[in-house]
Amino acid sequence: MKKNKLKTISIHTILSIIAILIILMGIIWDYIPSTGIRITIFLLGIVIFLLVSLWHWQQKQQQFHFANDICETVDALMNGHNPENYHPYEDSQISKVQERLLQYYECIYEKQKQSEQDKQIIQELVSDISHQVKTPIANIQMFTNILQQHQLSNEKRMKFLNIMTTQINKLDFLLQSLIKMSRLETGTFILHMETSSLYNTIAQAVNEIWAKAKKKNIEIDVSCDSQVTVKHDVKWTIEALGNILDNAVKYTPENGNIWVKVRPWQFYTRIDISDTGIGIASKHYNDVFKRFYRAQEVAAKEGVGLGLYLTRGIITKQKGYISVKSELGKGTTFSVFLLN
Repeated sequence: MKKNKLKTISIHTILSIIAILIILMGIIWDYIPSTGIRITIFLLGIVIFLLVSLWHWQQKQQQFHFANDICETVDALMNGHNPENYHPYEDSQISKVQERLLQYYECIYEKQKQSEQDKQIIQELVSDISHQVKTPIANIQMFTNILQQHQLSNEKRMKFLNIMTTQINKLDFLLQSLIKMSRLETGTFILHMETSSLYNTIAQAVNEIWAKAKKKNIEIDVSCDSQVTVKHDVKWTIEALGNILDNAVKYTPENGNIWVKVRPWQFYTRIDISDTGIGIASKHYNDVFKRFYRAQEVAAKEGVGLGLYLTRGIITKQKGYISVKSELGKGTTFSVFLLN
């Protein structure tokens, strides 16, 4: 339909030019008496007509090749191939349009790739949640059935109730950790970055694990100038440092030590959290930051393997980073770097 319309427009244009030339020739014939001049003007008009027709034909050919190149480019991109007729270093209209099309394609491809990654993350998250909550729920159901169907002594009843309370607390802790993890991965939590006292932030993080440390007779030594300030989100940084400190208490034997040392650098402030715990094998340095990772030797310990995963995510979101150095049987040092 469009081709027929274009042909109609071209015929109308040619007929209009011919009509104008006939009218002009009639006027010239009436007002110019010299036959030589008439013939000259007539021939000149024919030449002009031919030149206009040639120019018009060239324009049509250029439009045809332009449209054809664009169609080939779009077809190649739709099939996932690079267009063969693309010459990025040419300063031409077709190259400019093709470049824009490629940029648009890359943008769409990246969004599609991100969407697929998000779907994969959601699938893994649902699978992880299902696996992690299965055990405490099964235990609660089992002990509930025992309490309902058997006549037990008060001592055994209290024992089972305490076990159920432990499982409920574990389930609550797990769900709270999963909520934090989902917020971190989906980017739904908001950081409130402000220049605040790092000493106060560390003090609040230490207070959260002080009772556990005291129960195991673990000494905590903090070396931090009260005047040190860094730009950070206080709430989430307390969460991040608290997770490291909680692990330090958990995996340090009784009568051990934990040290927190702060050293301001030019661009970063370094926070070293060291312990005299069981240590981490060097081959597992990266593994400890993976979600739900639990080493075999600590499988019996309380925890779900989300603390360090959350810690790294929180620190990274604040444009900082975290590293670990350890020696089996002697202790571990986690170093947190926050922008000044």
